[in-house]
Amino acid sequence: MNQWKNFSKGFIKDNPVFVLLLGLCPTLAVTSSAINGLGMGLATMFVLVCSNMVVSLIKNLIPDKVRIPSFIVIIASFVTIVELIMEGFAPALFEALGIFIPLIVVNCIVLGRAEGFASKQSFISSLIDGLGMGLGFAFALTLLGAVREALGNGSIFGYKFIEGDAILVFILSPGAFIVLGYLIALLNRFRKTT
Repeated sequence: MNQWKNFSKGFIKDNPVFVLLLGLCPTLAVTSSAINGLGMGLATMFVLVCSNMVVSLIKNLIPDKVRIPSFIVIIASFVTIVELIMEGFAPALFEALGIFIPLIVVNCIVLGRAEGFASKQSFISSLIDGLGMGLGFAFALTLLGAVREALGNGSIFGYKFIEGDAILVFILSPGAFIVLGYLIALLNRFRKTT
């Protein structure tokens, strides 16, 4: 039962984006639309879950001197799998996310969970932690992308609900900072009232 606390902790209490403020580079760069945010979130979640599982299984076989490089090789292997699958089956999303897919290798959320959690915990705990943190990250990116797309394009997931011009700044880089700031403030306000 204690393992499920790690799941809700990663999704709500210690959300990587809204609470811990980790992984902000891809968060701000790729969330110009909800589909981009969801795609990046799911790709990162896959890498996070798989690398957590593998690290927890082989943690006793890795010497301390090469622990971090070993984790990076494990993470890079799963990033390569995600990259090839996305390029083959979702080429438009692959093009939209661009360089940020290979940069999952050095995403501090993935490497931090491998080092700080999976290398010290059981397989099941690491799996649940990866799911919680990954879903929390995917939720944050999708929410941020949906708000930016709604305000900047008048659509969500590409479905237009406002005809005419929207507020262009929300699709651009400054809009990412503005929306993220307001979402963090809103969630902090909500957390203090509950």
